[in-house]
Amino acid sequence: MKTTYPVTFSVDFPDRDLDRVSTAFRIFAVIPIGIILSLLSGASIRYVTSTNGTNETVTSVATGGGLLFLPLVLMIVFRQKYPRWWFDWNLQLLRFSNRVTAYLGLLDDRYPSTDEEQAVHLDLPYPDARQLNRWLPLVKWLLAIPHYIVLFFLVIGAVVAVIVSWFAILFTGRYPRG
Repeated sequence: MKTTYPVTFSVDFPDRDLDRVSTAFRIFAVIPIGIILSLLSGASIRYVTSTNGTNETVTSVATGGGLLFLPLVLMIVFRQKYPRWWFDWNLQLLRFSNRVTAYLGLLDDRYPSTDEEQAVHLDLPYPDARQLNRWLPLVKWLLAIPHYIVLFFLVIGAVVAVIVSWFAILFTGRYPRG
């Protein structure tokens, strides 16, 4: 399929009988790989301890991709470079994240691999950082606010669709079409 979009993403339809037991307990089965994903993708952990109600100790830990975000933005802004190895890391992390999301969303009943493509296909072209507006990363998040509002409602619809699919797989053993 030839497309003019810069991002190509697809998930193979599971046109086979799915494992009902793994579907029933998917929320528990995803915990180990979800921990790995959160450690790699930049999740932050915050611990708050209170001794007598007035003194609080706050400890925050940022992991993985969260630590790699700011240096990349600074490199694009000031040097107009996006190293190929950094792009490859981000692309593989996105692919892994999408495999875990597809597994959690019942689109695949095979446990997500950390290195194989499986049923989720994602491809991005390598960008030329010299063609990017060097100051746009500093304000681009403002332009995303309407997008996040629309995504909020789309996520609600996706959660409802996953719940309906969960029941369909439990009763019929197949993912519903259409």
